[in-house]
Amino acid sequence: MTSPHPVDTRLPWHRLLVFGIQHVLIMYTGCVTVPLVFGAAAGLDKSTVALLISADLLVAGIITMVQSLGLGKFAGARLPIITGATFVAMSPMILITKDYGIQAMYGSLLLGGVIGIALAWPFASLVRFFPPLVSGTVLTVVGISLIGVAGGLVVGSDPKAATFASPSRIALAAAVLVVALVCTVLGRGVWSQLGVLIALIVGIVIAIPMGLIKLDGVSKASWLGVPHPFHFGAPHFPVTAVVAMTIAMAVIFAESTASMLAIGEITGKPVSRGDLARGLIGDGLSAVLAGVLNSFADTIFNQNVGALANTRVFSRYVTAVSGAILVLLGLVPRFGALVAAVPQPVVGGVGLVLFATIAVIGVDTLRKADLSDRVNLSIIAVSIGVGLVPVLTKGMFEKFPSSAQIILNSGISLAAITAFTLNLVFNHTKLGEYARGAVTPAASTVTPAAPEPDTPDAVAAT
Repeated sequence: MTSPHPVDTRLPWHRLLVFGIQHVLIMYTGCVTVPLVFGAAAGLDKSTVALLISADLLVAGIITMVQSLGLGKFAGARLPIITGATFVAMSPMILITKDYGIQAMYGSLLLGGVIGIALAWPFASLVRFFPPLVSGTVLTVVGISLIGVAGGLVVGSDPKAATFASPSRIALAAAVLVVALVCTVLGRGVWSQLGVLIALIVGIVIAIPMGLIKLDGVSKASWLGVPHPFHFGAPHFPVTAVVAMTIAMAVIFAESTASMLAIGEITGKPVSRGDLARGLIGDGLSAVLAGVLNSFADTIFNQNVGALANTRVFSRYVTAVSGAILVLLGLVPRFGALVAAVPQPVVGGVGLVLFATIAVIGVDTLRKADLSDRVNLSIIAVSIGVGLVPVLTKGMFEKFPSSAQIILNSGISLAAITAFTLNLVFNHTKLGEYARGAVTPAASTVTPAAPEPDTPDAVAAT
């Protein structure tokens, strides 16, 4: 009897719980940032933002379990996936709310999710056009892009604050980084796999005397927080808003496709067209639930993809437990407030390891492409350059139409679209053969003139 693939392995319950908690601690800050940013931009009061956070965690937990365990043959990639609210749809959500109202925003999100579900299978047909050349490029850009996010957590978000980029914050992150490195490299068995969690715990302990643990929000948080469907009223469906949200869903699909292929590379389990389609349906389902429960569209969290590579624990039942924990956090806001008390420099410290790991996996994936081929090398160089432009040059596309900024401000999407398109043009058409010299251009079919007598060419011709 053959043993199950590591992805399908059921670990003992205590290991499922510990590794599940580790995933939640890694992704929590990124997950709740979206409702915080949206709430501030939409001018919502604190109690309403708290409702959005609860709904956000609840939907993220449900979709994480769907992606990990599957929902029959309908949805779920059945891979070790952690999902959470994505920033991809942030710009259109804010603009729609300002122009049409929050009911239109949630209506367009709901309908955009329905359209996304309908397009999942056709979109999944493109999987054969995502070879290592494309997926490796996207992974490299993802990793490098997220390093900036980790750095932001370390230094702080407010440049005017007295603690911004303080040596103590940086020292704390450095200590966490060292602990994670020591555990991962020198640890054995489960101690190596739990290196990230151990580093987080050590960081929390160090942060206590530094005064970075703020528990006042825990006592203020309620014990029960059940989201009310259509809290803001019946949804509206302006055509322009629906189109904008559908474009955002297409971008989410592009990112999720690259992430699922990356998980396949890391775990050694090939991702079929069906797996990909069901995973994308999970994304669409998150938008539908978000429209009903006042949440946000979800995508695969790449920081947790980094955790998979770092810990080598691939069981999808671990991430299913993470989903159950997220549901619990969504229904019991006080628990969520407790997790939120983890200092940002601590999360940023482990994030540096995990995000850089993704970039290294991207480089390793690119080794499977023929880098001695100048065409492939050019495709990679251009795609990485284009993908990192919005990451390293803030505000570059701010004068473009808001609809275009949905794509242009996402380095991951730009890298995916650029690599996909260039690979299609130069590796699936005659143009690529011509670029490599395998096809002679039409002009070269003219008979060349005879060489002059006594020249080297004439001698060679004889």
